[in-house]
Amino acid sequence: MKISVITVAYNSERTIARTIESVLGQTCIEKYPDTLEYLIIDGASSDRTVEIAKDYRELFEGKRAEYRILSEPDGGIYDAMNKGIRLASGDVIGILNSDDWYEEDTLETVIHTFEKTDCDLMFADIRMHREDGSTFIKKARQRSFQTSRDWNHPTTFVKAGLYKEYPFRNLGIHDDYGFYLQMRKLGVRIVTVNKVLADFRMGGASNHRSFKEALRRIKDRYLYCYRINGYSRWYLLECVAIELGKMVLAG
Repeated sequence: MKISVITVAYNSERTIARTIESVLGQTCIEKYPDTLEYLIIDGASSDRTVEIAKDYRELFEGKRAEYRILSEPDGGIYDAMNKGIRLASGDVIGILNSDDWYEEDTLETVIHTFEKTDCDLMFADIRMHREDGSTFIKKARQRSFQTSRDWNHPTTFVKAGLYKEYPFRNLGIHDDYGFYLQMRKLGVRIVTVNKVLADFRMGGASNHRSFKEALRRIKDRYLYCYRINGYSRWYLLECVAIELGKMVLAG
């Protein structure tokens, strides 16, 4: 099985080295040569992001891992993700943000999970890193009531055919969660793994502490995740609860 990992970046010179090194250091590269394709999709950064990424080319080639860098203007993060998905040649696709990183055995766990369960989509636990240096584990769960508190995008891996057939809608900042809800409605086989596979640095666009931004995120999540996928209007309460929870956790 071949895995394609996509990292979307824009002016990420401070963090992208750690992200890239976490992919380069995957145990599966040594055990299963020619199983990894890594794509850096850059939005025409004005800093050293692309230069830093290019420094790793020979290291990936030396480990028989495909490594591709594309830098050009895009229409936002989900447009860039869709671009990477179209270019990906793997059987399974994972998306890792340019300020997050994998555990060293993440892709090996992914390979074993897909081979053992024949799932269409999997996701796992994630370690959340607060700005003050403290951390906590966000568990992966499935239940009838849908909430993003149970789901973690950096640990999500999807069969390439599904990502290519159902690209991100590029409507708001929660389109990744909207895709997951869409897959739930379609009834694809989803598996959760209760093991930390990625680390997430809090403080991004979905965590800005502003009442105006919180209202925008509530509207975005409600319309473009829940309602567009046919979920009840009662999920508006869940959208509000998510933002209140972020305020508590960020503190």
